[in-house]
Amino acid sequence: MTRLISWNVNGVRSAHSKGLLGWLDTERPDILCLQETKADPDQLPKELLAPVDSDGRPYRAYWASAKKRGYSGVAIWSREEPRSVSFMGVPEFDDEGRTLVADFGGFTLVSAYFPNSQDAGARLPYKLGYCAAMKETLDGLVAKGRRVLVCGDFNIAHKSIDLARPKENEGNPGYLPEERAWMDSFIASGYVDTFRMFDPSPEKYSWWSYRMRAREKNVGWRIDYHCVDSGLAPKVKAAAILDQVQGSDHCPVSVTLDI
Repeated sequence: MTRLISWNVNGVRSAHSKGLLGWLDTERPDILCLQETKADPDQLPKELLAPVDSDGRPYRAYWASAKKRGYSGVAIWSREEPRSVSFMGVPEFDDEGRTLVADFGGFTLVSAYFPNSQDAGARLPYKLGYCAAMKETLDGLVAKGRRVLVCGDFNIAHKSIDLARPKENEGNPGYLPEERAWMDSFIASGYVDTFRMFDPSPEKYSWWSYRMRAREKNVGWRIDYHCVDSGLAPKVKAAAILDQVQGSDHCPVSVTLDI
């Protein structure tokens, strides 16, 4: 079995100061994908560049950083060395450090930090452009016979069940009609939201505002996903939201594959 965890840490240095490596040593996933790292590797201490658990077992760390320092960024920490690691290959998105693509043989993993469409949809065209480029990337891999898993912060609550107050948020970024329509088309085209394979219940969220005691009240959004192509779906054996884990305004989400 291969267990993967994805987590928007809202700053990897901040998460480190809040116990990221201790949590990692307890969870010990085979692969950890991080989003919104907000750091270049040259800004990080050795223990984040080459994480090692308390038994001395290392993780290999791979980074995609934004040209704008302290902004965006994703990473993959893996026990196994991938066959290859690359960016999306689209400069306007790679310049913001939004994507890593890692070939693990049995499947290709994409760690992604989808853009926020921002107030009044100020960055909605950029967001939808990224969504289209992501689907093109995944479709291209599937067309070559690859099984794919894309994980990370999609910055989209897909259905009304995926946020606490859907009516009040219909005009807000992350729940705009255009974003939900893209997610509809993405799922309809053959990709599977792994969490919903196992849990159809409401009030399951992965992000909460820092304001108004939202996390304490569970007034949240489910915007962090592991999605697989339909060919990989039979290999998915479990999926969960680790909503008791602190350290960010997001919590980690996990998936287990029989690979």
